[in-house]
Amino acid sequence: MHLVSELHTLTPQQPTLLTIGKFDGVHRAHQHLIRSLVARARELGAQSAVLTFDPHPDEVLRPERQLRYLTTINERAALLGELGVDLMIVLPFDRPTSQLSAEQFMALLCDHLQLHELWVGPDFRLGYKAQGTVPVLQAIGARLGYQVHLIEQWTLDGEIVSSTAIRALLDVGRVADVPHYLGRPFSVQGAVVGGDQRGRTIGVPTANVAVGPNHMLPTDGVYVCRVRLLDDRRTFGAVTNLGVRPTFGVLGRTLEAHIFAFNEDIYGRAVRVTFLERLRGEQKFSGIEALVAQIRQDAAQAQAWLAAQQPPMHG
Repeated sequence: MHLVSELHTLTPQQPTLLTIGKFDGVHRAHQHLIRSLVARARELGAQSAVLTFDPHPDEVLRPERQLRYLTTINERAALLGELGVDLMIVLPFDRPTSQLSAEQFMALLCDHLQLHELWVGPDFRLGYKAQGTVPVLQAIGARLGYQVHLIEQWTLDGEIVSSTAIRALLDVGRVADVPHYLGRPFSVQGAVVGGDQRGRTIGVPTANVAVGPNHMLPTDGVYVCRVRLLDDRRTFGAVTNLGVRPTFGVLGRTLEAHIFAFNEDIYGRAVRVTFLERLRGEQKFSGIEALVAQIRQDAAQAQAWLAAQQPPMHG
């Protein structure tokens, strides 16, 4: 997949089928749309393209809103690439961009893409004051030479799948229910950073993972996880504490993974933490001994859960 952030760098040699949106999470409804777009593009001998903005328009227009992303732009790009998208356009969003009318914005796209079809949902809008509704975009397309392909609302077992619904599940710790809507378990990526070394001193070393401030996280608690080292692609089971560690009086929220059967220095290395099951909420213990006993119990429970997921051996 080709990834660009500036339209003027594009020199398309074939027609383009384009969809525009946030695609945060690249959940199952997004996947259905993208697969349909890719299949149609291949059928026509065209290229499939996705356009999104970074930062999110609300960061510029409504900075008071607290945005919580399910995926970073890089994670989205990787997921879209796996779905077969040929081109991802990540346009910078700023105040001048927000002032462009729908006609100006579509003309800009048509100047740099051989735009053949624009795929949008019935409620889609773009341009200054969101005046670019579907009928407006159809009229613009008649002048500029593209067609609007209207996407029907895709449902799963009668439910609308949305990033908002997935965030609601994470807000109550229901990580085991997320794959039904997301199409995979929820995960976060970040570098392993130095902590206060308390885990090592009590015999339970942990990897403290730095996560971006706007990245969604499940509610506080203890989780069964898998931790992947992104540079060498090894994956390990882990029990992970997410919270403020009330036993130690720590106020800052931390993500700490105790990785099983692992004793390497991984400071500075990037990892992916995948949340599989919630074991319990965060608790305050009477002292270190009670805390360590509970951590060992959590670890045993997590290891048993992971072992139960392994496929049986044959032969």
